[in-house]
Amino acid sequence: MKYGKKYAASLSEVDVRKAYEPAAAIGNAIATAKAKFDETIELHARLGVDPRQADQQVRGTVVLPNGTGKKVRVLVIAKGDKADAAKEAGADIVGAEEIIQKILSENFLDFDVCITSPDMMGQMGRVARILGPKGLMPSPKSGTVTPDVAKAVRDSKAGKVEYRLDKTAIIHCPIGKKSFGADKLLENYNTLMDAIVKAKPAAAKGVYLKSVTVASTMGPGIKVKV
Repeated sequence: MKYGKKYAASLSEVDVRKAYEPAAAIGNAIATAKAKFDETIELHARLGVDPRQADQQVRGTVVLPNGTGKKVRVLVIAKGDKADAAKEAGADIVGAEEIIQKILSENFLDFDVCITSPDMMGQMGRVARILGPKGLMPSPKSGTVTPDVAKAVRDSKAGKVEYRLDKTAIIHCPIGKKSFGADKLLENYNTLMDAIVKAKPAAAKGVYLKSVTVASTMGPGIKVKV
């Protein structure tokens, strides 16, 4: 396989067969992030579970102590006091039926997180086919269907991320930006890994953490000791 010059240079700086301690792996991910933009550092964890089994799903949310470095646009679908609380908490867009209609008629998707109060979920089914494939459909499991919409807004703005298993039994999740530096990225890494370990399903057998890799957006994968 032929690589670009920057990727090839990054690849030559690390031993892709070696598993590094977390701090060293993150340091290598930073060092090999050679793009001109502030690359995202990502964690990829392969788990020893069967994603086809309902009792072996791994999914949850966690607030990263140093955030993700991304400006999150939050939409809240709520009414009355809950709508007012969402505005005060810093939601970017707040509305009710008119927002649902806008999503339906205009395919409006100019947001990163959608939060709604339980009383509005009866109407949210109308936009499930639009929001679902984009990963934007609110759900109680991700904390985006809640009576406390203000807290959900603050958590999202503070750096809450959702981790979930894909069909190949891998979790892909950002842990911050290159510019954060190694210490803040390591703190985020440890917080996310703790959450994934605690989310181990009771039905999971054998080795739970099969492999963990960190990588920058454009850089090579760095194996982490688990």
